Amino acid sequence: MADFNGIVARFATEGTVGSVKPLGNGLINDTYVVRTEEADMPDYVLQRINHHIFTDVDVLQSNIEAVTAHIRRKLEESGADDIDRKVLRFIPVRGGGKTYHFDGESYWRMMAFIPGAHTLEAVTPESSRDAGRAFGEFQAMLVDMDADLKESIPDFHNMELRLRQLREAVALDKAGRVEGVRDILEEIESRADEMCLAERLHREGKLPKRICHCDTKVNNMMFDEHGQVLCVIDLDTVMPSYVFSDYGDFLRTGANKGDEDDRDLSRVEFDMDIFRAFTEGYLSSARTFLTPVEIDNLPYAAAMFPYMQAVRFLADYINGDTYYKIQYPDHNLVRTRAQMKLLHSVDRHTPEMRAFIASVAGA
Repeated sequence: MADFNGIVARFATEGTVGSVKPLGNGLINDTYVVRTEEADMPDYVLQRINHHIFTDVDVLQSNIEAVTAHIRRKLEESGADDIDRKVLRFIPVRGGGKTYHFDGESYWRMMAFIPGAHTLEAVTPESSRDAGRAFGEFQAMLVDMDADLKESIPDFHNMELRLRQLREAVALDKAGRVEGVRDILEEIESRADEMCLAERLHREGKLPKRICHCDTKVNNMMFDEHGQVLCVIDLDTVMPSYVFSDYGDFLRTGANKGDEDDRDLSRVEFDMDIFRAFTEGYLSSARTFLTPVEIDNLPYAAAMFPYMQAVRFLADYINGDTYYKIQYPDHNLVRTRAQMKLLHSVDRHTPEMRAFIASVAGA
């Protein structure tokens, strides 16, 4: 059991610690709410950073500090009110200046608790439109940021790397499973060239890297008492990437009518209502800075992410299930087939998607 009082004391907090209790059900970091005894003092959120995933905590926190400071300045310049509820505020270590503390075993950070705020879990057209608008605004506020951010997870959404990893897994065939998945491997290889379009466009100077969130889920936004979006949260994966990361990754999960690991492939379909709502929200705030190349390739982003996730699940299956947690022996294969089914559904809807994007982008 961690010495929570001792850890909190390392940070420049105000007030007296009254209680420390678990908060939420995050899959990566351990999160706690720190309540202070005084009514006029702020409460805090304490997190144990998973340094096995985020191996360079200094880069992680430097990225977050730069992004939140930039957004705070933008809000101040625009005369926004209630700024502490519209951007996360991380608490420095006493006397050190850093926003994280290493206790010999774990890395910890603290941020001010946002009162009267809540998240949503349900993916509906309304929440998807809010998400699109919020993540588009997030990118838009960071377009002119000149800080040198690093990748908190190197090559996180690099399609060429993911294919290399799959090919290495096939060559080694550690678990003897390659023969049973030749049909999927053939389809993946047949589409490899088209799915690596982003990396090629970037090398040709046609596709910029921007500061992106890279984990665009509905529950990564905070809402106020009136249902209005306050701010984007969970900034661990904020890093340079293509806008496709924020657009395509949301649709991969949010616009899937089935489950990521659905055994019943008839349920796995691309939800055009969610697509239209998210796209409408996203372009309402992002089209001010998006280039024609970025807009034209948004349907490609919707296809690339189920393809990429299929590649990752299949590589793990072939390697003997060493990365993703599984609940039964062929779990990663079931996941792979579900992602490929979603990809096929995206393909069928691509002409309709292109027409909708053109109509919204040109409005």
